[in-house]
Amino acid sequence: MQIQTPDWVKHAVFYQIFPDRFARSKQPHKRLLREARWEDWDSMPTLQGYKGGDLWGIMEGLDYIQDLGINAIYFTPIFQSASNHRYHTHDYYQVDPMLGGNEAFKELLDAAHQRNIKVVLDGVFNHSSRGFFFFHDVLENGPHSPWVNWFKIEGWPLSPYNGEFPANYVGWAGNRALPEFNHDNPEVREYIMEIAEYWIKFGIDGWRLDVPFEIKTPGFWQEFRDRVKAVNPEAYIVGEVWGDSREWLDGTQFDGVMNYLFTGPTIAFTAGDRVVLEQVQSRDYQPYPPLFAAEYATKIQEVLQLYPWEIQLTQLNLLASHDTARLMTIAGGDIGSIELSTLLLLTFPGAPSIYYGDEVGLPGAIDPDSRRGFPLESNWNQEIFNTHRQLIALRHTYPALRTGDYQVLHAQGQIYIFARTLGTEELIIAVNAGTSSATANADVISLRTQPNKLLYGTAEVEWNSEGETGQLSLTLPARSGCILGVGNGE
Repeated sequence: MQIQTPDWVKHAVFYQIFPDRFARSKQPHKRLLREARWEDWDSMPTLQGYKGGDLWGIMEGLDYIQDLGINAIYFTPIFQSASNHRYHTHDYYQVDPMLGGNEAFKELLDAAHQRNIKVVLDGVFNHSSRGFFFFHDVLENGPHSPWVNWFKIEGWPLSPYNGEFPANYVGWAGNRALPEFNHDNPEVREYIMEIAEYWIKFGIDGWRLDVPFEIKTPGFWQEFRDRVKAVNPEAYIVGEVWGDSREWLDGTQFDGVMNYLFTGPTIAFTAGDRVVLEQVQSRDYQPYPPLFAAEYATKIQEVLQLYPWEIQLTQLNLLASHDTARLMTIAGGDIGSIELSTLLLLTFPGAPSIYYGDEVGLPGAIDPDSRRGFPLESNWNQEIFNTHRQLIALRHTYPALRTGDYQVLHAQGQIYIFARTLGTEELIIAVNAGTSSATANADVISLRTQPNKLLYGTAEVEWNSEGETGQLSLTLPARSGCILGVGNGE
């Protein structure tokens, strides 16, 4: 079969927003909670406290988002819930009133689309919450509830809050706050399909699927794709799967996954022994032990060979998310690690995703600390911010960085060099992750003319051509990277 994925994703730069933490509206929109006792914006986040960010605040930040070069937003859940992260869904048809409700979301969606910014929502379809109406009915009416078979009930009575008693129903990861759906029930399946269709018709541009591997019902995700794509063939479906995802990326289910198989090796190479192990050991992506360039090249080639190229171009590549510590904290505050890994992110096939605040150097340990309020401009790291702006702009300028071939040219010691080529457009990206200046030589057969445009970074470049083969000599300062354009110097 011919695999088809949304073309716009290949040219997207995503911005992941945790809605409670990006911005509080400066305008008096809220009829409710005007005097709410929000947590202090700049204080350490807590598991249960709210900081009061809302969709109007995000709308007011669209100028900033657009100026950064972002053309797609992925929101963690926005539906009504009783948790600041909203993975405990109460009502799949209602945007949380704390965020502004459906009305605010419609305004935001229209405003984003006017700027050609796509919007992808988080779909939590494996489990609901104790406050979900259908489950609440079971709690009230027990075996008499018409919704009993919507959940995995194991006995009576149910104990949703008291841990001294068995829950008597299946909760995700053993958490009684998150009752799992019974996806083998056709009514449950239809309910979820209709939710997916409803919001696509509402105007969203895709779904990011929370823990989709937990849903084992045969044909579920195939039907989900068919139903969503029937409404909008260009809708993006991306799954949260941290490892080898071939069983979901066969062209009949997801367009991509959150590509932690890129994340781990990239941090291990660029941050190396700076990685603070306690910030990563409880997660599955393993940005340790440190990697040399040759080992990094091997892992990256393995990732690029896992899936068809059409899928590679619509992977969601990232360095951090709400489920990980932030890179600033993982790397012990080392700015070089952030800049080098960001260079590799913005030049890799697939859609890069930037976790809100990472572009200005926001720190944060494992959640809830990685979900801090977006900082005031006076607290931004301007060096990191400018790195992001430059690299995002270059990605938009050069199609080769989005859909071009990826070829490793040199991977020895701490120096990694690769080419992205598309038609007559050829770019060379080089990274020196070492602590001293270094020179590398690479034989380049494909280049038609010498690489003579330094588009990003600093490097000393020498080029010698003999017949069809050219030899590129690059001298890179310590902990630095560059992008070279190939052209005739015009």
